[in-house]
Amino acid sequence: MRIFHGFEALPTFRSPAVTVGSYDGVHLGHRALLDRLVAEARVHAGESIVVTFEPHPRIALGRAEGLRLLTTPEEKAALLEAAGIDALIVVPFDRTFSALSGAEFVERYLVGRLGARTLVAGFNHRFGHDGCDCLSLPEGLLKVVRVEACYIDGQRVSSTLIRRLLDEGRRTEAERLLGHPASY
Repeated sequence: MRIFHGFEALPTFRSPAVTVGSYDGVHLGHRALLDRLVAEARVHAGESIVVTFEPHPRIALGRAEGLRLLTTPEEKAALLEAAGIDALIVVPFDRTFSALSGAEFVERYLVGRLGARTLVAGFNHRFGHDGCDCLSLPEGLLKVVRVEACYIDGQRVSSTLIRRLLDEGRRTEAERLLGHPASY
């Protein structure tokens, strides 16, 4: 997997399928989405690209009280590579970047800089300060594929739930949802 920092010095990607998110933990819910991303890229002999942020947006925006990340950036990269991702773009996240609207982010960066043809997003994913729903993007801009929530034993898998389980000492349950050993 190739790793890039920011959008400045990127190569030309081959028919890129892209997803965007923090991907903290790269848990089984993320894995379902990443599997779909890889499949979408392969349909067009393209590349699967994950765009993530450093620091975590909640940290950058001062809303991280009590937030313990499930993975370090290095662990996240290793898990994404193990999932078959072709490229990881780590975007420096700050208040200026957070001021972009969802449509600006998609048009300027995903389509403009990456040449994204397909966007794979979770069922509740939104972009930008305005919470733009990816289904409301201009028609024809790129193909949008929604991935439904992942449930295990009746629980919707999420980083928040996994953190709570770990904080409660329920490590076995948390690791079942992670799909790998927990780091903390």
